[in-house]
Amino acid sequence: MTFDQIRTFLWVARLGGFRKAAERLFLSQPAVSTRIANLEQELRVPLFERGPGDLVLTKHGTLLLSYAEQMLFVEEEIKQRVANPSEAEGLFRVGASETIAQAWLPDFLKVFSEIYPQVNVDLTVDISLNLRAALLDRRLDLVVLMGPVSEFTVENVDLPHFDLHWYRSSINDETDLSKIPVISYSSQTRPYRELMSELTRRVGPKLRMYASASLSASLKMIAAGIAVGPYPRALAEGFLASGQIVEFDPGCRPRPLSFTASYLSEPRSFLVERSAEIARDVALRWDATHPR
Repeated sequence: MTFDQIRTFLWVARLGGFRKAAERLFLSQPAVSTRIANLEQELRVPLFERGPGDLVLTKHGTLLLSYAEQMLFVEEEIKQRVANPSEAEGLFRVGASETIAQAWLPDFLKVFSEIYPQVNVDLTVDISLNLRAALLDRRLDLVVLMGPVSEFTVENVDLPHFDLHWYRSSINDETDLSKIPVISYSSQTRPYRELMSELTRRVGPKLRMYASASLSASLKMIAAGIAVGPYPRALAEGFLASGQIVEFDPGCRPRPLSFTASYLSEPRSFLVERSAEIARDVALRWDATHPR
């Protein structure tokens, strides 16, 4: 019995299939099947009930799963407490929302790569809805999104929030929301839904809403006088400094954007836990030096 066999068994059990475990472990499906078969042969008991759909653990498999989690936790703890962090290897899959990508994500990746120089990073930038789904499906290890993720399996580390301020073009002073479109985040996000609800009540049927997942494109549209909209002041700094846009008050301000660094609590990974702490520290430093 080897750690590789135990680790493979754990991921097959967690993900409910050989193919998903193979993708997670970067192995071929036959390699995963062989490891499980050899483990069952050595233990002389079946660990899974084979059939259509996801695999189901036998009573022996359920018992082994509890030991497997303990063994992998001890292995992780040894790596964390004894080994040099710079010697850690593997792939770290991180997802972040566009707001974070435009703010402190580069600083986070720089610090992370300095601490873990041999860990490869696979970065995904997407809306929070998709990041949440990818985390729960174990396709991402850490997500920085509009949180928290309300699942008992997920740990959420609170991060600094972003206040939203309204902006218009310096070449178009129109601020009547019944006459000029309002641009906001993607239509699948909480900020868009909340803003649409509030402005529909205030403005009525003349309201026109644009949606964009790209913050830079949205701010460029505002600067061009095409629309107005609420965005974080820290991300609008360049446009404000160049005089392309100015702030204004339409009489309502959306709720601040709240973010968390979220990850699955089981199986435990010190690398992921440490990365969430790094994200929090980097975000706090960034927030202290940028305008709210």
